[in-house]
Formats: sequence, C-alpha cells, structure tokens
Amino acid sequence: MNCKKALLLVFTALWACVSVYCNKHPTIVIAILARNKAHTLPYFLTLLENLDYPKDRISLWIRSDNNVDNTIDVLKTWLDSKNGKEKYHRVSFEYDKSSKGFQGEKGIADWTPERFNHVIDLREQALEYARDVWADFLLMIDADAFLTNPKTLEELVKKGETVVAPLLKSDGMYSNFWAGMTEDYYYMRTDRYKPILNREEVGCIHVPMVHSAILINLKRSESNFLTFKADKLGPQRYDGPKDDIITFAVGANASGIPFYICNDQVYGFVMVPLENQNGIVQDAQQLTNLKLEILAHQEPLPLSERLAHLVTYPEKDTMGMDKIFMINLLRRPERRVRMNRCFKELGILAETIDAVDGRMLNESTLKERGVKMMPEYADPYHRRPMTMGEVGCFLSHYSIWKKVLENDYEKVMILEDDIRFEPFFRQKVNFITHEVERLKIDWDLVYLGRKRLQDQEEPPVEGSRYLVVAGYSYWTLGYMLSRRGAEKLLNAKPLDNMVPVDEYLPILFDKHPRTAWKSHFPTRNLIALSAAPLLLYPTHYTGERGYISDTEDSTVITAIPEIKTREEL
Repeated sequence: MNCKKALLLVFTALWACVSVYCNKHPTIVIAILARNKAHTLPYFLTLLENLDYPKDRISLWIRSDNNVDNTIDVLKTWLDSKNGKEKYHRVSFEYDKSSKGFQGEKGIADWTPERFNHVIDLREQALEYARDVWADFLLMIDADAFLTNPKTLEELVKKGETVVAPLLKSDGMYSNFWAGMTEDYYYMRTDRYKPILNREEVGCIHVPMVHSAILINLKRSESNFLTFKADKLGPQRYDGPKDDIITFAVGANASGIPFYICNDQVYGFVMVPLENQNGIVQDAQQLTNLKLEILAHQEPLPLSERLAHLVTYPEKDTMGMDKIFMINLLRRPERRVRMNRCFKELGILAETIDAVDGRMLNESTLKERGVKMMPEYADPYHRRPMTMGEVGCFLSHYSIWKKVLENDYEKVMILEDDIRFEPFFRQKVNFITHEVERLKIDWDLVYLGRKRLQDQEEPPVEGSRYLVVAGYSYWTLGYMLSRRGAEKLLNAKPLDNMVPVDEYLPILFDKHPRTAWKSHFPTRNLIALSAAPLLLYPTHYTGERGYISDTEDSTVITAIPEIKTREEL
C-alpha cells in the first residue's frame, strides 16, 4: 500500500470519528426536586424513561427530603430496578429520610422562609452541578410536571434559546408561565395569557416567567449570569420576595436574558399547586383531576410495569346512588374503555348499558317497539325530522327509566359516554346529595351536565348553594333521576309522540318554548333542577377535531314540510 493511500485511509477514519462526535446529542442534566410526590412519581418517572433522547447523554441530579410519604422509596425502587440508573450517563441522588418538615410549617404546602431558602439552595446546587460537569443543557423539572411528548427534549434543544419551557396544561387555567408580572414581581393577569394557553398564538413566545419545567442552554455565555439566589444579584438588581422562580426570572431579565414558552406542540401537563392548608390527600385528588382531564383528550398517562404496583385506586362504589348507569354503543369500544378508565380513577361502580344503535333501526323495528313520531316535530336548527340515531338515544334512556321502576331504585345516576368530568367530581356530587337531604329538597331530576338554551335567570333552590331550578336545556350528558321522576317520564307515554330525549325532558318540566309540542303531554310536572356550576361537560364540541355524533350522523326517518326555525319564531 503506498503512502498516499494509507494517508487517505487514516484521514477517512479520523473524519468518521469527528463526524460521530459532532453528531452526538448535546449533554443534558435533568434536575429533579421531589418532596411528598410518591403518588405522582410513577407517572413522572415513566414519562422520563419515555423521552426519546439518548440516555447516555443524560445525567440525573435528584434530591429529596422533608417527606411524610414514601417518595424516597419510590425513587430508590426506580433507580435500583433493572436498567434503572445504569441507563444514564451518571446519577447523583441524595436524600434525607430523617427530615419531616420545616419549623413553623402548617402543612406540606406551606412555604415558610426556611423552606424557600432550602429550595433556593437546592436549585442553585443543581445549576452549579450542571456547569461543573460541563453539561450543554440543564432541564429543571418538578416531579408533578408530566412531559407526555417524547420529543420534548429534542424539540426544546433545537429552539436555540437560553431559557425555554414547554407549555404544560392543567385541568383548569393554570399553567407553567406568566404572561405578565407586576412591579413588585408577582403574577399579573393579562389578555395575552389565554391565547397562549389555548394555542391561538402559536410558537415560542417571549414571556416574563416560566417555571416547573425549564431548559437552560449552558453553552451560551449569558447563562453564566443566571442564578436562583438573590444575594448574587445584589439589592440594586433584586428587591423582591424570597422566592426561587421569581428571583431567577428577575435576575434573567436584569441580565437581558429572555424567557420563552413554547406551545408549537402539545408537550404535556402540570398539576395545580396546593393551597397552604392542603395536604397529600388533596394533592392526590389533584392528580386524579389531571388524569381525568388527560383522558378527555388523549390516551392516559403511561405507567411502567415496574412502577404500576406503586399506584393505588379508590374502592369503587355508587356514590350514594342505588345504581349508576353508563350508556355506550357497542361499536364505540374506545369510549367504553375511556369511561371505564375514568371510573377506575374516580372509584365509580357503574353498569354499562348497551345503547340502542340507530343503525340497527328501521320503520319495521320502530313499529315493533311501538314508536310513533310527533307529527309537528322538526329539528329547530336543521329543519329535519328525527334521525334513527336520536331514536336510539331516546330508547337507551327509556330502557334505564324502566329499570328504575322494575328494580324499585330510589335514585340513580345516568351518564353518557362522551363526557368530561369536572375536577373533584365525586366531592361535588356528595355536596349536592348531602344538600338535598339536609334541606329536604323535592326533586325528580338533577342535571349534572347540560346546555342552557335561554338567557333568563334560573332561580337558586331555596337555601341551596349548588342547585338551581333548570330552565330550557339541551343534552343528557349526565343526570340524577329519582324513582318518582322515572314514573313521570314513563307515564307520559313518550313513545306515542317521540321527540329527542333532550327536547322531551324540558317539555315534561314545562320549560319548553314550543306550545304545540307540549300539548301532546298534558301532565308536565317533572321537578328538574341543575347543578350550578355544572359537573359534566362534553369531551368535544361540534366542529372540534375528534367530534363524533352518532345521533346527528344517521338516517333521517321521513321527510317533513318546511317549518320555521327557532330564530324565526
């Protein structure tokens, strides 16, 4: 082999080595502070494992102390499990099992000056650790922030900003950014917040504050000015409260380092923080709220088999009802699965009712069931008769009303399969049922979810904080029904003059605007109330991505003459 060829081979090999090195992912330190988060950690750690980023380019820095639960044991179980800490480039895990809280703390959610000092010190240690090991990036993340998008790290690294955060949603309006800050450095409500949160304004957007999950680009020289400690800034640069995230934000602003919140993709979720007086029980309920919110929009939070045994669920019951029914079409198994997951989270024991499928109905089957259409009926919006899907929906509810009488149930709850549960659903249902008993409220039906169709005021039930007298409403998402209420609904013989079930109910409680329709049902004495605020909402609204209507998207029964719409009346 001649010298020229040998040199060429050496050069090629060296270039290959350089290429491999240059193509390596940047190194990242992930810093985790975990206190009293044993209930969130199985999900948090599963999602950490699921991040699509080379584990050998990630170092973990984990600190845990002042726990009153088994947070430390969960972390140790995960790190000591097969392919646990061995996956990562390095792991720094320090914990203190003896500490149980700070002096003067009123609970695990109480932030005393001593606690702020401690957390500030830990965050600064994480920042210094990442600098000391020459990491390219530092991800500072709380143990109740859930990165459901496996590409989160890769996407944030590509942004190229010094400080960037993925937008994380909660079960309400809370998120991990501020769109405004007051002169004394506290949260300020602004018109920018909702458009960013709801992804009406999309991109990586300059905001004054990000927290809970932030990526710091340590390759950029200005990152050397970042700190969580006020004394490093000096009184002339910071005169605000003792608070880690506020100090960090104000110091960054003083150094000309902008913060960006990115909502160009759906990145994940974050839990709503506790009130000062709350504890672990309330935090676990917050986790349930968030898991239910996630189930309304996507697949559930993933859970590693190695951590599944650490998760507990409430024992199922019927929440004080004689029975809870859930209506579901057999050809919608994904909805049945989702609802059963919701019931598992909520501890609800429900019987699934196979809905009457409008696709299986025809004029012969309607005749066999004794169904006759109301001659005057036409959909107020579309000027059409009932669809087979609407008939199937009515017959599904009708079958449950009959079961109430056949089994002599005193009160039941009826749920459809396309509902989203409001936070603290169980507790709010308990508030209503206890109030009904305490005030001896007379009722036949209580809407838990509905669509109000008129703007007139609905009077509150006397002495009640949670109930109003229901006005003209649509939807039968979920409602409580008494035995007497079922009797009234059946005794009116609705199959002789059928209208959609959400038109029939307001006819029976005499709040329907159509006099001609009401004339077919002379006895209209159903006592209908409604939860206020509502406890159930649809998972999807008309026109939204993922919206499916098995009532509207079905065969129309017969042609009818043109009539006036509600707007024309």
